[in-house]
Amino acid sequence: MSEAAIKMRGPVNGTPEARRVAVGSGVGAVIETYDFIGFGTAAALYFGTAFFPGSDPVTGTLLSFATLGVGFAARPIGGIIGGHLGDRVGRKPVLVASLILMGLATFVIGLLPTYAAVGIAAPILLVIVRIIQGLAFGAEWGGAILMTYEHAPWRRKGRFTGIVQSGFPVGLLLANLVFLVSVHLPGDWAWRVPFLASILLVIVGLIIRAKVPESPVFEDVKAEGKILKSPLTEVIKTDWRNILRGIGLRVAETAGYAVSITYLISYLNTNKITESWQTLTALCIAAGVGIFATWGWAALTDRIGRRPLYLIVTAAGVFWGFLMFLGVNTAVYPLVVVVIVLSYAVFQNALAGAQGAWFPELFTANTRTSGASLAYQISAMVSGFTPFITTLLFTSFGWVGPAALFALYALIGFISAVLTPETWTRAQREFALRASSADDSQLQTSR
Repeated sequence: MSEAAIKMRGPVNGTPEARRVAVGSGVGAVIETYDFIGFGTAAALYFGTAFFPGSDPVTGTLLSFATLGVGFAARPIGGIIGGHLGDRVGRKPVLVASLILMGLATFVIGLLPTYAAVGIAAPILLVIVRIIQGLAFGAEWGGAILMTYEHAPWRRKGRFTGIVQSGFPVGLLLANLVFLVSVHLPGDWAWRVPFLASILLVIVGLIIRAKVPESPVFEDVKAEGKILKSPLTEVIKTDWRNILRGIGLRVAETAGYAVSITYLISYLNTNKITESWQTLTALCIAAGVGIFATWGWAALTDRIGRRPLYLIVTAAGVFWGFLMFLGVNTAVYPLVVVVIVLSYAVFQNALAGAQGAWFPELFTANTRTSGASLAYQISAMVSGFTPFITTLLFTSFGWVGPAALFALYALIGFISAVLTPETWTRAQREFALRASSADDSQLQTSR
């Protein structure tokens, strides 16, 4: 392993603050996911009638999903801005700023007037706030995951970044638990309360993140005078292949989620397969399982490498798209729950778990935030408009259309995994074990 590669990974046994950084980044991920994913649940269940009345149910769903997609389209811009700042001024400032922006935007959604109150201004305001959400969420991931990765021990990069990635199912669980409770509230309060309540989480998150120390790898880059004037330009010029590979890897996970969870919620309710409370209950169960599944999958990559897990799961995903719809179409509720849990805990969580360490390892330290964020967030444009596309496919081909789209996304992920180099090989794992043992011996001797 070269000296440059060693410096890219940070201290061999991590920093004393590694666990606190991982938890702090994970808490932020919980809050941002609660805010961002909560919008998806509201779009599937409420926004079609609240902001786009006078339309038939399918048109209303299409319009609400289009608004959902706008936020995803804004994420690459947020990723570019956050990545540039993360590589130029540090990871920590981006973490704090993105959390504040997301929190304020989400709180405002709970205050927005509906179409019945102000007419066409209502959906316009909704789109504007959704764009702000997208910018904040786009800037969030790179800073959170890289802070954790660069503080973590070499041999447990997957486990530590898995804590951050597990924050996303926690946020999903919280969002849907709140919606599950608020569904019994009268009128618009059913969707307003979850957004208004988010301000409490933001306050807690800011207190925790304010105490998180800066990345040691960024401090080294800064001390050596290797901060680039334009890290985005540099990473596109030198690492464009890894950016494209990362986009393909991410599409399988995030766009697959958009079919198997976001769209499936709407599919179940529109076709009267389940009641709203049943759908939300199933999603809460899946999110609860996903908290532990994401961390478990991430930890597994420390033992077997990043790529093997991706290859197995995406290959299975090519067939799962069809099995998924065949399962829910039985309208047998326990089977519907099983389908949703497997769709999330395996076909989303496993891929997300692997990404936490794999993506940072594809890029050098002084362009890492820009490169990883760009690959991670550009794919969001595909996933953001996937529920809209699947709704159109359903009107033309029935459930086979969305099922085939899920299979296509899995195939893209599989091909991308084949083309992406393994960054945690057996030789590297053995080297890390020796380096870790040697470092421990030196520490004991110094005492």
